[in-house]
Amino acid sequence: MTFSEFLVSHGGVFFAGLGIAVAVFLSGIGSAKGVGLVGEAASGLMIEEPEKFGKSLVLQLLPGTQGLYGFVIGLMLLGKLDASLSLAEGLYLFAASLPIGFVGWISAIAQGKTAAAGIAILAKNEEQSTKGIIYAVMVETYALLSFVISLILINAVSF
Repeated sequence: MTFSEFLVSHGGVFFAGLGIAVAVFLSGIGSAKGVGLVGEAASGLMIEEPEKFGKSLVLQLLPGTQGLYGFVIGLMLLGKLDASLSLAEGLYLFAASLPIGFVGWISAIAQGKTAAAGIAILAKNEEQSTKGIIYAVMVETYALLSFVISLILINAVSF
């Protein structure tokens, strides 16, 4: 069996599996980086003002949602995984994973940076800390849009 014959026969399941990995892996990396950035900023604040832990935790959790979105898309793709997927079907499912994979990755890091700046607002003027949350949530919008597009793509075509 040549490589091209193998690809046509088994490429569908390979590319669908690759899509699962892309959705979970990239969005997870972004979330880990974003949550870590905020955690570093919040840790400094906790030394001086431990009573602000609850408010800082809200900011730290925000960049974690992209990883959850990628995980949900990965699970949905897993439900479509079948050894009999054609190459075209597998490539389509792979393409459906790309929006949340890439936008989740980049937006989680950007959201982490924005939320870390929100920690500075919390440190200097606690009454204005909600504004830092709003700034960070604005970045979330793009992750949510990419999640919805991946979701629509997965469900748009029946195999």
